[in-house]
This record gives sequence, C-alpha cells and structure tokens, in this order.
Amino acid sequence: MRKDPSKFLGWLVGIYVLEFLVLAIAPFDRMTWFVENITVVIIVGVILGLYRANIRFSKAAYALMFVLIYLHTIGGHWTFALVPFDWVTDFFGFSRNHFDRLAHFSVGFYAFAIAEWLWSKKSVANKFLLFTYPVFAIATVAMGYELIEWIFAILANPEAGIAYLGSQGDIWDAQKDMLADTLGALTATAFFFSLRGLWKNKLK
Repeated sequence: MRKDPSKFLGWLVGIYVLEFLVLAIAPFDRMTWFVENITVVIIVGVILGLYRANIRFSKAAYALMFVLIYLHTIGGHWTFALVPFDWVTDFFGFSRNHFDRLAHFSVGFYAFAIAEWLWSKKSVANKFLLFTYPVFAIATVAMGYELIEWIFAILANPEAGIAYLGSQGDIWDAQKDMLADTLGALTATAFFFSLRGLWKNKLK
C-alpha cells in the first residue's frame, strides 16, 4: 500500500507558497504576473482538491507535478522571455531564451500521475493504452492552453499579450510548445513504466 504522502505534499506546497510570496515582489509586469499565476494557483488548487477527495499520488508523481508549478511561478515574475537563462542560451548557442520550452516540457510530467492513476485503478486493459492515454491527455491540454494564450493575446493590451505568449518572434512558437509538452509526456510515461517495471512485466 502506498504511504500517505501528506507530509511530502505539505513541503512541496510550502516551498511554492514561499516562492510565490518572494516573486510577487516587484514583478517585471504586474498584469502578466497576475495572469500567469492564476494558472498556477488553479493547478495547486486542483492537486489539493484531489487530495481531499482521496485521489492521491506517489511522492514521485507529486515531485514531478510541482516542477511546472515552480518554473511557471518564476516565469510569471520575469515573463518567460526575460527569465535569467542566458547561461543556457549562450552554452548551446540558442538565438532565443528557451526557459519557456523547459516549462512546457515539464507540463508533460503530469502524464506520470495520469498513468499512475490509470494503473492503480486498473482502468486500462493493456500497456498500449496505459502508455498512450496519458500522452494524448497532455497533448490535448497543451492544445487547449495554446488556445487560451491566443484568446488572451487578442483581448489584452499588445504588450501584455506579447509577454504572456512569450513567442519571442517565432511564428511556430505554439507548435513547438505543444511538441515540448508532448515530449515531456512521453518522457514521464516512459519513466513511470521503468519505475514500475512495466516494459517487461504484465499489467497487474
């Protein structure tokens, strides 16, 4: 039986609250900070709501889920295009700041929790569905989020809209973001299979 992860989850939430309070001080653009953090607060609220509803995950799943929360909170303070990430940009010779791609990749980490829940509830009959369903779920969420970004960019003032999109002049930014989300989901699901020994063993 999985141990109660309440203490571990409490630490993760505590770190997030501290990060939120520190990075709420003098953000680059208050409107962008507000919009970006709405997303994060909703995610944290859903995680805690599921816990209260007795839908709980392993420590590994929670740790992976909070990667996005921490990165997104950082992005909200500076805007994703302006996060101090120059050392990565310079090391790889990139022409743009790829902090937003890293955050999008971490969106895919939620596939681990989806796969874990499907596996624990025996909701799928074979390993093909157990592997593909979480990936497809994340890809769908990624597409939906890009639509939300597009709508906000249209409705907001030009500067806030551009800062929220973080496209940095790349016309294929939305497609690349969705690819990053999906690659993160593939990585997380593969990690789940490896952790549970499901590459060789049958579903139980």
